[in-house]
Amino acid sequence: MSGSTPSLRELTPEQALKHLELLFTRRPDGLLQGDHTGLVPGPGSEVSETRPYAIGDDVRRMDWSATARTTVPHVRLTLADRELTTWIVLDASASMDFGTAQMEKRDLAVGAAAAVAFLTERAGNRIGAQITGPDGIRRIPPRTGRGHLLRVLRAALDRPRVAPGQTAAGQSLADALYALRTLPGSGLVAVVSDFLETGWEQPLRTIAHRHQLLAVETVDPRELELPDVGLLTVVDPETGRRREIPTNARRLRERYAAAALEQRALIKTSIRRAGAAHLRLRTDRDWVRDVVRHVAAQRRRAGGGAA
Repeated sequence: MSGSTPSLRELTPEQALKHLELLFTRRPDGLLQGDHTGLVPGPGSEVSETRPYAIGDDVRRMDWSATARTTVPHVRLTLADRELTTWIVLDASASMDFGTAQMEKRDLAVGAAAAVAFLTERAGNRIGAQITGPDGIRRIPPRTGRGHLLRVLRAALDRPRVAPGQTAAGQSLADALYALRTLPGSGLVAVVSDFLETGWEQPLRTIAHRHQLLAVETVDPRELELPDVGLLTVVDPETGRRREIPTNARRLRERYAAAALEQRALIKTSIRRAGAAHLRLRTDRDWVRDVVRHVAAQRRRAGGGAA
């Protein structure tokens, strides 16, 4: 986090939960006050019912049949206007336990999950979670209430670390996504990951057919470029393989940066092709401010006019 704001790993779980709750319930700008439509490009499209037109409603959602039948202007409601079920899919693979800046990616992921949870929390809305880990996928069924929301975040905070090379079948991000393919109805699915694994592209596209989808990508600056620090021992968090890297070699640093740029561009393209909204958060930036900017940008695109 920025400035004097503490990192989650510097706090006890209880302090961390309280800190996150204050961040997202007392924002003076009002941008993070229980409005899930600020997370994704627009409201859901599945028609639920109609209601009388009110000043400020989008005229593109006018229900002309109901208007003619009642002689009173009506607009179509969607499921996104009513009760919302939000699923948070949290990647807890070994690569998420990495961070060289203000926090590790695992802490950043909890912050992103908190943003989604508090943005979508309002009367009647339910929140559930799928959290990957060394013991398989932990599934938390969706329920309502602030107490349940905090239990979801506590589970995210308490998730065990994964040893390099420990991830096995049934524990990956793709597995967590595949498990959501048969969800009833439609809702919001927020996937928080560094997307460094493979195999998540197809299940992400499948989920997007029925649900609003937000992909929150976590990035550390050392994943984008190498510093010139001489001989550096690096470990692949997914396989555990070690390698000595001569970082004083300029050409090697340039090739690394080019490869990292290509990798991130491919991740971005895959997310967009799946039909998901894309939010990239970095461990060396003010992630709360980046969330606020994302919400403001999406609301402007949806005609909300928030600045």
